[in-house]
Amino acid sequence: MTSMHAYRTHNCGALRASDTGAAVRLSGWIHRKRDHGGLVFIDLRDHYGLTQLVLHPETPGFSIVERLRAESVIRVDGEVIARDASVVNPNLPTGEIEIRVSAVEVLSEAAELPLPVFGEPDYPEEIRLKHRYLDLRRETLHKNIVLRSRVIQSIRNHMFAQGFNEFQTPILTASSPEGARDFLVPSRLHPEKFYALPQAPQQFKQLLMVSGFDRYFQIAPCFRDEDLRADRSLEFYQLDVEMSFVTQEDVFAAIEPVMHGVFEEFGNGRRVSPISETHTFVNDFGATFEHKGFERLTYAQSMAWYGSDKPDLRNPIKMANVSEHFRDGGFGLFAKILGADAKNQVWAIPAPTGGSRAFCDRMNSWAQGEGQPGLGYVFWSEDQGGWGGPIAKNLGEPTQALMESLGLGAGDAAFFVAGDPAVFAKFAGLARTRVGTELKLVDENQFKFCWIVDFPMFEWNEDEKKVDFSHNPFSMPQGGLEALETQDPLTIRAYQYDIVCNGYELCSGAIRNHKPEIMLKAFEIAGYGPEVVEEQFGGMLNAFRYGAPPHGGLAPGIDRIVMLLADQVAIREVIAFPLNQQGQDLLMNAPANVLDKQLKELHIRTAPPIKV
Repeated sequence: MTSMHAYRTHNCGALRASDTGAAVRLSGWIHRKRDHGGLVFIDLRDHYGLTQLVLHPETPGFSIVERLRAESVIRVDGEVIARDASVVNPNLPTGEIEIRVSAVEVLSEAAELPLPVFGEPDYPEEIRLKHRYLDLRRETLHKNIVLRSRVIQSIRNHMFAQGFNEFQTPILTASSPEGARDFLVPSRLHPEKFYALPQAPQQFKQLLMVSGFDRYFQIAPCFRDEDLRADRSLEFYQLDVEMSFVTQEDVFAAIEPVMHGVFEEFGNGRRVSPISETHTFVNDFGATFEHKGFERLTYAQSMAWYGSDKPDLRNPIKMANVSEHFRDGGFGLFAKILGADAKNQVWAIPAPTGGSRAFCDRMNSWAQGEGQPGLGYVFWSEDQGGWGGPIAKNLGEPTQALMESLGLGAGDAAFFVAGDPAVFAKFAGLARTRVGTELKLVDENQFKFCWIVDFPMFEWNEDEKKVDFSHNPFSMPQGGLEALETQDPLTIRAYQYDIVCNGYELCSGAIRNHKPEIMLKAFEIAGYGPEVVEEQFGGMLNAFRYGAPPHGGLAPGIDRIVMLLADQVAIREVIAFPLNQQGQDLLMNAPANVLDKQLKELHIRTAPPIKV
């Protein structure tokens, strides 16, 4: 007779009705314990699932089990028996059987719990993060972390299948002036000098292309010392990708099957934007293109139609510039705003099915809560049998043409914002989201992808009164050196692109600027002399002088991808050991003070913040 394994013959999710009569050994945590008139029922849990145990008063160790708290770890021997049909649990894979226990051993006794696992009640985040090892035992969070592992494995499989190679890049590197604030690491061997943790492997992945590798990817850790929010952390992981001898179209064709495949595989049956569909794309200069894959919007279109460069296209509402309907009178306030400055506009936010004064008043109150004076509206008035509200009253007969231009009729409404779009676009986008949500127009049973393309290369920095990079300084300007030398910088577009899904930016990318003369000119326009570029980016600039291929790439965020797939709104719910909103690790107590000896070895002294 072969000896039984020290801890288990099966895991807690493995046994089925076909195992009835088998002698088994299981180990796990006491998930839940119930006393039914002398019999004790225990749900035993491990990584794989739950199995119900039955203990009789005569079972050896019964009295010990009776006093054990939940989350104690036990090993049991017993026989698999079939449950009566009346007590089969169809929601549990092991729900047709239970274990009649014949022996129990306590492997680890749990103290009184600071955080309950069974039932997953809401609990303060501080306690959940301080005792994350308990939090991670909860079914939802446990599933999220397993999902994360499976998603990363699937992504790797997709990338390898397309001929990509995975390479690692340095974690200790040089500080870079672009982007967010660096995390600095003092050097013991080189006093008064510092490494930086990488905000992204940007320069290294480009250097890999210059080194002759063709298709690179990495599940890369990145570090940015910036303020935290629900979908951003100080450290995060991204699918870092770079390709040689590619156009923007090649990058799109490579990454779309990866994103589509992962969301289809783990999306629980929700629809995913197809990559076989043909779209017509009209750029900002009126040129029309046909393409397959995800829908595309220029940055300017996205801002004008949705008030955001990361639009949620599950919401069908598209805003419109309706300035011409108000320019010559009617509603005096809007006419005055339009006449005050050539850049001012009036935008409409259509509200299909929103035609009631009550709804319009709620939206107006919401706008005031957002710090706005209010939100102008026109609604279908049943009492009047036509369009109602102050704007309709003042505008009069042209109101019908205005609402028809928006595709609206009986039972509908529209809201209006006026002024400088650069100022009000974000609020208008929030109002569009609010209308779509309130009127239940958003189709939540899908993942809706789009590309945002043709970002401006430069923007005006009002604080410093100068032209600045708007996105990524290493991007190739559309039109190359000629555009930089002959065009107004604020009209130059870059080969930069984002993938957006359901209102979240999942990645940014670009076709890179691989020519030193174009790079120097682009930085010159942004106010950086050649000596600054040589000092800060000399490694990459010199590499380009020895033969660099045209190349481009992008970097989808792993945390946000898993967050969407897990139906969460905070990336902390898909990270095993996250920081809190203040950037603290409450479990390991970081950041923390260090010994004076350690500081001395690093040749540094701490100085308390100066009180102002």
